[in-house]
This record gives sequence, C-alpha cells and structure tokens, in this order.
Amino acid sequence: MIARILTAAGLCGSMLLPWPAGDAVASSCPDIEVIFARGTAEPPGVGWIGQQFIDALRWRAAGRPMDVYPVDFPSVPDFAPTTSGVADASSHIRDTAAACPATSMVLGGYSRGAALIGYATEPAAAGFGVPLPPEVAGHVAAVVLLGKPSDAYLGSIGAPPVKLGPGYAVRSIDLCAPGDPICSAGADGAAHAAYAANGMTTQAADFAIAQLRPPETLSDQPI
Repeated sequence: MIARILTAAGLCGSMLLPWPAGDAVASSCPDIEVIFARGTAEPPGVGWIGQQFIDALRWRAAGRPMDVYPVDFPSVPDFAPTTSGVADASSHIRDTAAACPATSMVLGGYSRGAALIGYATEPAAAGFGVPLPPEVAGHVAAVVLLGKPSDAYLGSIGAPPVKLGPGYAVRSIDLCAPGDPICSAGADGAAHAAYAANGMTTQAADFAIAQLRPPETLSDQPI
C-alpha cells in the first residue's frame, strides 16, 4: 500500500511544468538557496511536495533572489543509494557556505528525502562520511522535514535513525501528517501524500521565512 502511494506521488511529480529559469540556472550567490531532497519514486528534481514548499517559500520571500538545488540521488525503494544523496547534499552545503557566505540556506526534504537531509547534517553519526565543519551550520537558516520516516520505519528497512546535528536541530521543523504510517504509528496511507493539501508545506514555508535574515543585513556580509 505504502509503495503504491509513493509511486503515485512520483507520477504526480512527473506532470509538473518545467522549472522557471531562476531555478534551473543558479545565479551568483543568491540571498536564499533551497537544497531539497525528494521522496521515494519521484522523478529527478525536487518532487511534487518539494515544489509546493518551494512555491510557498518563494511567494513569502517577496522577490528576494532564490535558487533551488535538487539533491542528486537515485530515489528507488532500495535504501542503500540514499548514501550517495547524503554525500551530494553535504558537498553542496559545504561548497555553498564557502563560495557564498552571505547566502542563507534552507535545507528540506520529503519522506526518504527528509531522512537524507537529516543524515546530511550529521553524516558521521549515521556512518555516512565526514561531518560538516561546525561553522557551516551558521549559514543554514532553516531545516524543513516533511514526513520524515520514524526510527521504527527506518529500522524496518535496515536504515539508521535520523539525528540532526546540534547546530541544525535548533532551527528545524519536523512535520508529520496525522495518521501517516511512514513518520508515525498511524495507518492512513493517503496521509503520506497529503502534505500540500493539509497545509503543512505552507506551515513549513512560514517557519523557514521566519528564520531567514532580513535582506537589509545581507549587504554587510562578505561575498
């Protein structure tokens, strides 16, 4: 049942219109960089739920330059390839902090992608590689996790629990739809695909925008 739901979410994502040019071609050091990991079976990109979150955040950003980086990994049912996504996300976070110190990063993920982003903030704890330098956390404004698999669910597929790095946990929001069997003990399979319909992508965008530095402070930062 869960597999069918995740596959259906992927089919929804395949019907999305192409991204606007601002997402596809990164500008030089935007005010905001969204790094998002999609859910299982969604096609390459940020996925359906991710796009709803990004659209809501873009509207709230009121024209501030914003780029989007979709984490590159094979989002297949087998969990093992998730490790390549952790490496990709960690590398992009590190590179962005170094090249664009005034850019505020928003890390996000849905379902499998939410676990991936969690691991990226503390990869060594999950056995996925070298930890991010502590100072990198200061460049991350918010961490948004939608439908993050519970420790029990991750254990059932042989994956380690998610533990956010201490510098990231204090600026994170972890949203689980009531009854979602992936992130809770619920049994409502449809709830796992309802994060846009139930308002949680909007709630996540409200949280993220509240964490971002006001644009007038950015001019004081080195580029």
